[in-house]
Parts: sequence; C-alpha cells; structure tokens
Amino acid sequence: MPKFTGLLSSIAMETGWPIVVDCSDRGKLALSGDGAVAALNAVVTNDVEALSPGSGLYAAVLTGKGGMLGDLRVLRTADGLLLDTERVALQDVFDVLRRGLLGYDAQLGKRTLECGLLRLAGPGSRAIAGAEDLPDEEHAHLATTVGGLPVRLIATDVGVDVLCDAAETAAVTTALEAAGGVPAGEESLELLRIERGRPRFGVDIETGVIPQEAGLNERAVSFTKGCYIGQETVARLHYKGRPNRHLRGLRLSAPCPVGTTLHLEDREIGHLTSSGVSGQFGPIGLALLRREAEPGSVVTLGDGPATAEVVTLPF
Repeated sequence: MPKFTGLLSSIAMETGWPIVVDCSDRGKLALSGDGAVAALNAVVTNDVEALSPGSGLYAAVLTGKGGMLGDLRVLRTADGLLLDTERVALQDVFDVLRRGLLGYDAQLGKRTLECGLLRLAGPGSRAIAGAEDLPDEEHAHLATTVGGLPVRLIATDVGVDVLCDAAETAAVTTALEAAGGVPAGEESLELLRIERGRPRFGVDIETGVIPQEAGLNERAVSFTKGCYIGQETVARLHYKGRPNRHLRGLRLSAPCPVGTTLHLEDREIGHLTSSGVSGQFGPIGLALLRREAEPGSVVTLGDGPATAEVVTLPF
C-alpha cells in the first residue's frame, strides 16, 4: 500500500482511518537505578518525582542560563525511566544527563537503535492499537501486545505511540496496517503539529530559546519542584519579566517556504519556521516572533506581496 502524504492523510483521518508513521529515528534513552528519579528531577524542568509507574510528562533540558538544549518525553515504568527526544538534541541531552548522574545510584543507556517507535494519529488510533485500557491522559502508557508482539502503548495529543523492539518494527507496522491503519510519511504529522501549535526542537526552537518564549511553561515547567539546571532564569522571567519573543501562529495569504523572513512595517521580526496547507485552516505556519508582533497584527512575508495574520495558538 502506498504511503499517504499531506492533505490525503488529513482526509484519511477525517474518515476515521488513523495514519501510521515510523518515527523510530527519535533519540531514546533508558535511566535505571535507585537514584534515577532523583537524578533526572535535578536536571529537567518538570517534576519527575511526581510520576508513578504508568505515567509520564514532557520536560526540557536547559543550560545554566535557562536556554534550551533539547526537550524530551519521560515515562516512568516499574523498572526505571524511558526517555525520548529529537534526534538532533540526543547527544546534548545525553551529555547533560550523564553529568547529572554523578553522586547518584543511576545508570544511563542509549536505546535509539534498539527500539522502534510508531505513531498512530487520528480518531481511530486507540481501536487500531487495541488501547482500550490506556488512560486518556497524555503520556500515560502500558505494556501490552500488538500482533502477538510485546509493545508499550503511549497516549499522545493526536493518538497513540507504539514503542517496540527495533527488530520487530516491521511486523508491528504490518499488524497495525492490517487492523486499519493507513501508512503515511512524517510530513503528515508535521501538519497536525502545526495545526495544534506545538513547536518542534530543531525546527521552531533553536538552542538557547527559553521555554516561556516557545510557549512551553504550561506543558514543560514545574514552578513548585526543587532546583534544576537553569531554574533561576526561567523563574525570574515567569514571575518578573517579559520575554522578547513569542511563538505565534500565522494564517498565510498563500503557501510560503520555511525560512521566509517576516516583517512588521519595516522591521524584521522573525522568520517562518514551519508551514503547511491545512484542510481546515488553509495555509498556516509557526514562527518565533518579537513581542511587538501581537495577535491580530499583519506581517509581510519576504518582499511581499504575501502577508500573514498573527494568531494565538492553537489555531
């Protein structure tokens, strides 16, 4: 069966057929040992100690000055912690975590090549994956089987992720497609991500961006947990400051390529970091814009004549 792309994947999901996308390239890590939870909690922005087995969270890894080095998903299991991150951030995240383990009874291991990761997106995802017992809360997870093969199902904002042994990725994919999943490329997930206003590290977020600038405080930062790397800057900006930039949505007058500069009057205020054509919203994009480009503003793309309306997220 050929892979669906772009709007065809959107149409498939609207008819109740979830798409299946191989995201095995994401960086994956495992953290174990009696001190694993405390060690990770001292490094990342969110409250890992609040997790119980079967739950998870989203967090960021920062420099001492509060700038992002990467983001990651944290899953707590009965045996330790499973982490996944953008591949471009994997080495930086690994290095920070490894230094953070000093003094703790904890072991860190890379699992990128050992584990496959498949993403089901769309309203029928849970039925396709057999995830009826999976809690609705994002990042909730459980160990089960798909096609008779052991997997871990993870609740996401658009469906279900399926974590499996790398050697069994093809067989698990076949089982999901046999159950009704439609094979699709990663660009289909990108369109969903843009519609939901979720920035991607290495795409919309570059090294050094502060979580509040990217609109991540609510999802990724705890202001009640103990200390972590970069906390002082994040807390000061949250309670007393105003970020110079904000992640914004853009309703484009016409499709425009990523990298296009954006101008408010005669001033360059950022550039287009993600873009696509949505079946629901038309041409849309994301950008990290200077704060003077408030929602409702109209900006010029490149040298014109194309324009875009700045909107709050999600669309």
